[in-house]
Order: sequence, then C-alpha cells, then structure tokens
Amino acid sequence: MLKQKTLKNSFSLSGKGLHTGLNLTVTFCPAAENYGYKIQRIDLPGEPVIDAVAENVIDTQRGTVLGLDKNTRVSTVEHGLAALFALGIDNCMIQVNGPEFPILDGSAIEYVKQIESVGIEEQDAPKDFFEVNEKIEVKDEATGSSITIEPCDKFCISSTISFNSKVLASSTAALENMADFPAEIAASRTFVFVREIEPLLNAGLIKGGDLDNAIVIYENQLPQDKLDRLADLIGSEHRNANELGYLNHKPLVWENEPARHKLLDIIGDMSLIGKPIKGRITALRPGHTINNKFARQMCQIIKGK
Repeated sequence: MLKQKTLKNSFSLSGKGLHTGLNLTVTFCPAAENYGYKIQRIDLPGEPVIDAVAENVIDTQRGTVLGLDKNTRVSTVEHGLAALFALGIDNCMIQVNGPEFPILDGSAIEYVKQIESVGIEEQDAPKDFFEVNEKIEVKDEATGSSITIEPCDKFCISSTISFNSKVLASSTAALENMADFPAEIAASRTFVFVREIEPLLNAGLIKGGDLDNAIVIYENQLPQDKLDRLADLIGSEHRNANELGYLNHKPLVWENEPARHKLLDIIGDMSLIGKPIKGRITALRPGHTINNKFARQMCQIIKGK
C-alpha cells in the first residue's frame, strides 16, 4: 500500500511576481498526514490560510488564482503545485508574503530542484487515490477546448495545443509516467503572444513579465515603432520587426515546449481535486478555465462517493 508523503524539510524561493512585479518569497513546509495543500498569506492581518482546492479558485484569466475574498487571494500557484503533485507529495503548508508566487523562470524546475534537495518523507497514512471508473468529459464549445479522463492504473496525460499562428502551430505533449516530470516537463516555460502584451499591461497584469520568465511569440508583423514600444514596456531589446519568431533570451528547451507547459499547468490545476489520481487525461486546447471546470467536476464526483 502506497503511503502519503510530505517534505523532509522546508525550502524557500524568492523572485518577482509575474503580475504585480513585487519581490516575493514563497516557503514550502512539511505538513501532517491528511493535511493536503494549504497556502498562508503571512503578509495579511491574521495570516489567513486558503485551502488549495478547486472550489476556492476565483479567477483563471492568466493563471490560477485561489482566494477566500477579493483581498485574501494568491495567484500563479499552478507551477509550484504541479511540482508537488507530480513528485507525489500529498501534504504541504505553503507560506507566501504577497498576492502571488514568484514567477521564477516561468516553469516548475526550481520547485523540483528544491524538493529534490530537501527530500521527501513517507508518512504512515495510506494515499487516498481518486480512481477513475468511467470516462468523464468536459467541453467548451465556444473555445473548442475539451478534457477527458478515462480509467488507468496510473496518472498520465496527453495535451494538444492548437493556435491560429504562423509561429506556434499545433503540437502535442505526453507524460506517461509522473517520474519523468522533472526531466521532461518541469523546465517548460509559460508563453505569451506579442499581440496579448498590450491588453494585459492595460489590464494591470504582467508587470513583472520579461524575456527571462516567459516565451514571447511574435507572429503578426507590427510597425517597427510599435514593436519597439512594446519591447520597452517589457524591458526587451529592440529587434527587427520583419523577423517573426520567438522572443526570449533562452532558446526553446524542446520544440514543443509550449505544449509541455500546458501539460504542466494541467497537473497543477488537477492537484486542486485534493487527491492523487489514477486516470488518463486527454486534453485539447486546455487552459486554466476549462482545467478548473474539470477539476470542480472531479470534486463533485468525489463528494458523491
């Protein structure tokens, strides 16, 4: 019988927030059996604790935002939670001194390195799996997104992205064994299209975004002066507006890195069902909104048992 796991010791990571631009520190701590994942805002009066469960997701616009109300919230949680979930950790208290986790390099690799460094401890209580007994599907007709889960003796995922883009075409990523997450998925970074940057900035988001924490996709040619202005907004060097492609300091880790990152996001969002999973997920055009809708449905099925 597989047993629950937690961290052997605490670890902290610091960096700027993707949306706020604030300098933030997040600390992952060992927790007791059957504790699950909880996030504590240590900067707020009373240091409130948010259960990291699908029902507490209050926004999915540009990431997964957990909250109790408009002031007690924490965003960009999915990369850290994906690392915990993929590495088989069931119980963890997470403390953060601001409204989001630091974005780091836009992937989960730093979380994985720290978890591997402090070590994982087996606990006495048995793991309580959510075992999928029948095919379950959630669709969004407006976006063409869908997520399906079918019975399987382990947790595995296939994810396909599809954009109307000259640069980022359709591609698929798959993970058959969660043990391969550190080497095959964790280092895949978040991505954004140049056409999305100005609206996001106007919405008060991505104040901490730059070419070190996201893959920026330049697919539709802009006038040189407009591209230069956007480059100045994200602290990037100017480049030739005639050259389409990826704008980032570090080249793609894999040709299908964006598809792998979407798979990473699915794992983070599925962690919010509160149990390890035995099932095979197939996702088409996934995103945080449909991921959360799917996770909420899983929670309803669990409650009905």
